[in-house]
Amino acid sequence: MTGFVSFVGSGPGDPELLTLKAVDRLKRADAVLFDDLSSGPILGHARAGADLVGVGKRAGRPSPNQRHVSQLLVDYALEGGRVVRLKSGDSGLFGRLEEELVALREAGISYEIIPGVPSAIAAAAAHGIPLTRRLTARRVQFVTGHDVTGELPSDLSLDALADPTASTVVFMGKRTFPKLAAELIARGLPEDTPALLAEGVSTPEQAMHRMTIGALVERLSGEIGSAPALILYGPLAEPE
Repeated sequence: MTGFVSFVGSGPGDPELLTLKAVDRLKRADAVLFDDLSSGPILGHARAGADLVGVGKRAGRPSPNQRHVSQLLVDYALEGGRVVRLKSGDSGLFGRLEEELVALREAGISYEIIPGVPSAIAAAAAHGIPLTRRLTARRVQFVTGHDVTGELPSDLSLDALADPTASTVVFMGKRTFPKLAAELIARGLPEDTPALLAEGVSTPEQAMHRMTIGALVERLSGEIGSAPALILYGPLAEPE
């Protein structure tokens, strides 16, 4: 009998930000395939005896091939058990979810998608600010800072990203942000636009660095470290 897969968004890392449904699926799972940022205390909710398989990808580190990850998911489900694919943040945001869904559909395996707290929302909350500033921010935009080659995507809408009325969140962009910022400044985005570098959001290693875009470029032009991070910029309110 074919098993069932639950794609579970684990949130940014704090186990208290898991949804009740996410905890329920972890407690009932026969196998949990987890990302690096979904490990640690979050796995404490997994059922005793469940197979725990790390399949995470981190920039600059050896990572499992996506085809291999998708095949693992199919193989576990074909054994007839309950499988959790645990993804950081919300699994639908820059999480390679679509490739894994296609693999399951082709194998005739049923699934569900359980939303998680997006790291962008958690970063603003952790810093004590709204992501959209009333009367100033007219739009929110999420963008990836690198493509499959690890470079800044060449097809970004730079005019949209330079819009001073938009709150923008850059995922996985520490290494490429200086290049992106140069393009945005050339299109009129002021160098003194507020920016926030949010590292290790909701984990014990959390660090928030508020500065201008110009100062952030200078910071990221040196040693960037290995901590997972988001970059927020635009009409960000001052924390109280």
